[in-house]
Amino acid sequence: MIYRAEIDGLRALAVIPVIFFHAGFEYFGGGFVGVDVFFVISGYLITTLLIEEIQTDGFSFVKFYERRIRRILPALFFVTSVCIPFAWMWMSPSQMKDFSQSLVALSLFSSNIFFWQKSDYFDPVSHENPLLHTWSLALEEQYYIFFPLVLYAVWRYGKNTVFWVLILFLMFSLFLSEWGWRSMATANFYLLPTRIWELLTGSLAALIVNKRGVQTNNFWSTVGLIFIIFSIFSYDKLIPFPSLYTLLPVMGAMLLILFAEKKTVVGRILSLKVLVGLGLISYSAYLWHHPIFVFSRIRSAENLSLYFYLVLIFITFLLAFLSWKLIEQPFRK
Repeated sequence: MIYRAEIDGLRALAVIPVIFFHAGFEYFGGGFVGVDVFFVISGYLITTLLIEEIQTDGFSFVKFYERRIRRILPALFFVTSVCIPFAWMWMSPSQMKDFSQSLVALSLFSSNIFFWQKSDYFDPVSHENPLLHTWSLALEEQYYIFFPLVLYAVWRYGKNTVFWVLILFLMFSLFLSEWGWRSMATANFYLLPTRIWELLTGSLAALIVNKRGVQTNNFWSTVGLIFIIFSIFSYDKLIPFPSLYTLLPVMGAMLLILFAEKKTVVGRILSLKVLVGLGLISYSAYLWHHPIFVFSRIRSAENLSLYFYLVLIFITFLLAFLSWKLIEQPFRK
């Protein structure tokens, strides 16, 4: 797969708002949409790899899942292991019980199901668990289990058939999420059936890029960036999610993937070294930030100040760089 620096820049654009949102920064009320951008990126990258291997007869389910394991689990298990002694020392019995149960759910790739059964994502009680953010990783892992099977089974009928099958699943999932936020809001937020359309949007982008290549279009790439930025600063926890509102950041991410070629203005912005660097360590940063915030709040007798959160964010990116360098990279190679 051809490396695209702007995709790493898009990762940075996704992870920074999530971190600022969890830090409680007022102007990042919609920072949680960064997770939705991550879903689109994941769908795009995974589908691109799968298509390239299927087209060259080099596809192997074993090889695919082995790569996913090396990409996701080492850093995840390391961060989780670091959390355990701090949980043991600082958490109350009820908090420790929830944390222990989330550890079990994490090991079974079912964190999203566990947190669905516990409480709403935006409930302050939920944010006492250092592993709350792993719900999105569990959802992606569930996608990785089923999607390659479906793609491989349908591919024999041609790309057009694959495209329309994905469209069908995407539309069903989107309409299910629009119904779900009205009827089963917590399940709608956490579970794969109402979220898979976001990942499939990335998969559709991969099919289009495979057929036509990445297009150079300043207008549509700018629109995509505006969609994401607007949702970050104008959404808040009262917006139903996922729903039709989620189309804004999801379509924004898709437009950037399709049209933010490196020659465009947006492509050049996303390819800036600082954004690419943050994008490279974004997975580790996502893993570290929430435990650091939660344990700091548990340990502190007072509300944490803005400046203290800035220090914690600096520590997050420092640890993220170290775990990317010393854990992620060696295991991936």
